[in-house]
Amino acid sequence: MRPAPLLTDDNAFFWEAASEGRLVAQRCCGCGRLRHPPRPMCPRCQSLAIDVVQLSGRATLYSYAILHHPRHPAFEYPVVAALVQLEEGIRLVSNLAGLDKADIEIGMELAVGFAPTQDGGAVPVFAPVRADETRSAS
Repeated sequence: MRPAPLLTDDNAFFWEAASEGRLVAQRCCGCGRLRHPPRPMCPRCQSLAIDVVQLSGRATLYSYAILHHPRHPAFEYPVVAALVQLEEGIRLVSNLAGLDKADIEIGMELAVGFAPTQDGGAVPVFAPVRADETRSAS
């Protein structure tokens, strides 16, 4: 099972939502910019006021790397580390799941899921959207 994420005052809301099966991000109350990873101040307007907003969980694959080393016993190798472009415009580093590495394509449609962690929480992971799911969403 995956190790538990390290909680801080700035990111606890993100991990608590993930443990409930929700993907969220900070939104600046000053300028409205979404941001990830969580941080105390908006990089655009320096406001400290934030809202937490629910995200759709839909994304496209922006980039990826197939990791073989160093190995950690909590993960199955190779690990596919992914940079996903969320529908709302922000990017998130995660893992790809549910596909063969030969089927990975930049720009492929993805949807969020959640993998359990040692502390009873969860982390977001992304899997490809099947063709029949894409047609039914249109």
